[in-house]
Amino acid sequence: MNPEIELNLALILFIPWFSILAVLFWCFPRRPRNAARTAFDSISLIGATGAAFAGMHWSMLNADPSHGAMWKQVLATSVAYGLFLGVMTAALLLRWRWLRSAAG
Repeated sequence: MNPEIELNLALILFIPWFSILAVLFWCFPRRPRNAARTAFDSISLIGATGAAFAGMHWSMLNADPSHGAMWKQVLATSVAYGLFLGVMTAALLLRWRWLRSAAG
């Protein structure tokens, strides 16, 4: 396998699922949609993708090769997915709290 593809395989495989989660995060709730909300959502999505990318590369470099070649991909996928969901969950909770305080 091409080394560049192998290094980024976890992120490549998760692009469809990350895209679905990103669209749902972006679209709901529909209101209010202002510049501050757009900026917050954009920063959150970029941060989640960046965290997944960094975690994936860290995992590929630090996985113990004595457990087999597939272990690197398993660890990279798990860490990338966990970091993406962790950042998105934190952003979702922050946005919910922010919108709730702005409405009330």
